[in-house]
Amino acid sequence: MKRLLLVLTTLLMLSGCGYNALQAQDEAVNAAWSEVLNQYQRRADLVPNLVNVVKGYASHEKDVLTEVTNARAKVGSLQVTPELVNDEAAFAKFQAAQAEMTSALSRLLVVSENYPALKANENFRDLSVQLEGTENRITVARNRYIAAVQSYNTTVRSFPTNLTAKMFDLKSKPNFSVENEKAISNAPKVDFGTQQ
Repeated sequence: MKRLLLVLTTLLMLSGCGYNALQAQDEAVNAAWSEVLNQYQRRADLVPNLVNVVKGYASHEKDVLTEVTNARAKVGSLQVTPELVNDEAAFAKFQAAQAEMTSALSRLLVVSENYPALKANENFRDLSVQLEGTENRITVARNRYIAAVQSYNTTVRSFPTNLTAKMFDLKSKPNFSVENEKAISNAPKVDFGTQQ
């Protein structure tokens, strides 16, 4: 009887410790992270083709083309592993490299506006559409990752699962942040000039 009571007490304690919930949420974070990486890789794979098409029409825009190529090289040089989501410094480097890539691609697309023949090129249009779709997929994947991390971090920090998390050395995971938080906190200044 005493053994049965001990077994039942142990089972009740273990069921409320949250270990399984932590494991399930950690797996959800890893799955969401894999999708983020998948979409960023898709974008990186489109870049060389896009740069080559633009080179043919805007070869004197070397600064912009070099910027995009360098940003892609930086993204490609990162050691991206599933453990990256457990290392805040590595996660910040990853996020900075991806932000640099986004910025360089934006400048490239702005430059393309100056070349009507480039905009009319079928390959450029197709690549632009694929890039736009990929950017949308990146946004969706990042949102899913953010939600998975929020759920995991809430569990890690909530009582009584925080005790289990400490026992197994499970820590909060880093999340995406806004790169230019100060800049977006100010309202944009719009000046239409004076009409005549």
